[in-house]
Amino acid sequence: MRVVIAGGGSVGKFIAEQLHEGGHEVLIVDNDHATVARALKNNEPKGVAWFEADACEIAALADANLDKADVVAAVTGDDEDNLVISLLAKQEFGVPRVVARVNNPKNEWMFNETWGVDVSVSTPHLITGLVQEAVTEGSFVRLLNFEGGKAQLAEVTLADTSPANGQEIGELGFPRDANIVAVVRGDRVIMPRPDTILRVHDEVIVLVTAEAGDEVRRLLIG
Repeated sequence: MRVVIAGGGSVGKFIAEQLHEGGHEVLIVDNDHATVARALKNNEPKGVAWFEADACEIAALADANLDKADVVAAVTGDDEDNLVISLLAKQEFGVPRVVARVNNPKNEWMFNETWGVDVSVSTPHLITGLVQEAVTEGSFVRLLNFEGGKAQLAEVTLADTSPANGQEIGELGFPRDANIVAVVRGDRVIMPRPDTILRVHDEVIVLVTAEAGDEVRRLLIG
């Protein structure tokens, strides 16, 4: 795949390095001359191409051949820039997949399909969710949003009052718009099957749409 990353800071460079090692073609677009010059001089990240330009400008994105990108990741440190980049990538260049970084959690509500965002990643919300997951039982903890909040990856640690305790997954009657994707039991990760029996303290990771959220809560929490 061809991936274009807008933002050449530590986040952008790390993502680029990981994707390049995975065999993908990666281009970083950044408007800071010193950052780009230093990266080119040091070949950092190794094998990743750089393009010095303002990713908020249509002409710059056209020069970067954004229309040939499979994925665009807007990961600058400015939410306004990330929204503009996402919108241009989706509406002007028809990029199939746009991922955007949310710096200020108060702005997360804007990172949706209206602005061209397919997946938004809010680090503060993610860390909060992981902390809640570590210290809370019987709560529905959101980990990631997809498609502007239409679907989410969430986690529930089963309390002893959970109606799912001792039940096979296939017997729970999960809605069609929800699916258990993994069960973490102690130090084991269990790939769920219909005959997998859920236990107290299991960390149940679910992919669920907004419409099915309440029913999933009822089945796992009560």
